[in-house]
Amino acid sequence: MKKQIIAAAFVVLSLLCAHAQSTSKLTATKANEYGLIYTLPLTSFNVTLAAEKTVRTPGEFYQYAKKYLNADPILAPSVSWRITGAAIEQTAFPDEHERYLVTLKNGSGAFVMVSDDNFPVSLNDESYRWTQPEVDLPEAVEAKPTILQLPVARQAVTPEMIQSKSSAKRAELAAAKIYELRNMRSEIISGQAESMPSDGAAMKLALDQIASQEEALTAMFLGTVQTSVEVRTYSVEVPAEGAPERSVVARLSMVDGLVAPDDLSGSPIYVTVSPQTRGELPVNEKGGTKTFPKGGVAYRIPGTGLVTVSFDGKTLAGGTYDVAQYGVVFGLDPSLFTSRKSLSYLRFNPLTGAVVELGTINQ
Repeated sequence: MKKQIIAAAFVVLSLLCAHAQSTSKLTATKANEYGLIYTLPLTSFNVTLAAEKTVRTPGEFYQYAKKYLNADPILAPSVSWRITGAAIEQTAFPDEHERYLVTLKNGSGAFVMVSDDNFPVSLNDESYRWTQPEVDLPEAVEAKPTILQLPVARQAVTPEMIQSKSSAKRAELAAAKIYELRNMRSEIISGQAESMPSDGAAMKLALDQIASQEEALTAMFLGTVQTSVEVRTYSVEVPAEGAPERSVVARLSMVDGLVAPDDLSGSPIYVTVSPQTRGELPVNEKGGTKTFPKGGVAYRIPGTGLVTVSFDGKTLAGGTYDVAQYGVVFGLDPSLFTSRKSLSYLRFNPLTGAVVELGTINQ
């Protein structure tokens, strides 16, 4: 296999072609000696984890919850975390050992479309738009105010409760208010209230206010639960040959949530990347391995790998992906893309360097 790595030329071309778009067009002209440079990618993965935080806070009157409401309250403040989601997204980074200069002469005007990372996207096909498969990523959720942190909580407190210095007395008054609100709701619904709402909208407003005040007073006995979701993304590389397939990507602490892999305060979250198949070089009619064509247009024949994310013995996410590191590099005859009689186009998967489609341009 003949491979030419020309670092200086690569830097010049990168500077000339860099712009805001996701792809750049490199054309084989006399100015660049009909040479086009691109880099094949290596596979990596982004693992996104979602951890839900739950904060439990006792109410002011938790000691009296059983007496007045016959309910079990939150007895002590606590914080807990649990993993609620995980997603795997395939990414790529440049393979510095697989950078190619392809010479496309004959004045054909051949060109290659490259990504911002100089990965090949297409050859002689400017219309091709490679689309990365969409991944349903978990989203962060901020904690909402509890009912006791809203204005309705102040509205529910009676003047007698404010004036009383005894917590037992305040609890008794709060319980009495709860039962009063329940009775008011029952009378409005049954149409027996002394002052009925004027219409349906007014009734709904009145019932909503009653429900909110009752919820606030009840929370003073039973306590509140507040949840939020934290999302973090971690970069995971394919293990080198002979290296362990499983690694700790992060840990989950019951106090601090997602923490670093070396923070032993948390339980490990594992990512496993294991080869399933290996890419093989093509063979000729006699079964012999084909040789890389002179000045060939290099592409990758990837293998496949199984990627899983697991925690506490359970698989959170997983799938089989094409993996560049498990493949081999081969090439196509460059004359396919310069022939004036039958000009070809080539489409790549820029995440692996694999051929997606090879066809002939109608002229």
